[in-house]
Amino acid sequence: VQFVESGGGLVQPGGSLRLSCVVSGFTISGNTMTWWRQAPGEGREFVAYVTSSGGRTRYADSVQGRFVISRDDGANAAYLQMNNLKPEDTAVYYCNAPAYNVWGQGTQVTVSS
Repeated sequence: VQFVESGGGLVQPGGSLRLSCVVSGFTISGNTMTWWRQAPGEGREFVAYVTSSGGRTRYADSVQGRFVISRDDGANAAYLQMNNLKPEDTAVYYCNAPAYNVWGQGTQVTVSS
């Protein structure tokens, strides 16, 4: 099982990024997919989830209204569209399926002017 995150980078406050997570080793259909983040010196923090078939989504209060989680079961991938980024969004972002206790390398997002 492997999660490969990409799409991070350096962006100015107010900017946008779209993160991708390509999964191998299992089929994501039927699985809830989640995004998490970890800022320097902090623990891993829940960001968002999308249930199987995209029926339901939920977001952390800190990103509600700015981030959108989605999935493409045909591509075996999940995505996180991040808009109106703030410096406090700076972190390494990870995707995960709760059924699997495996973490990828993550992708670094830095929001700074």
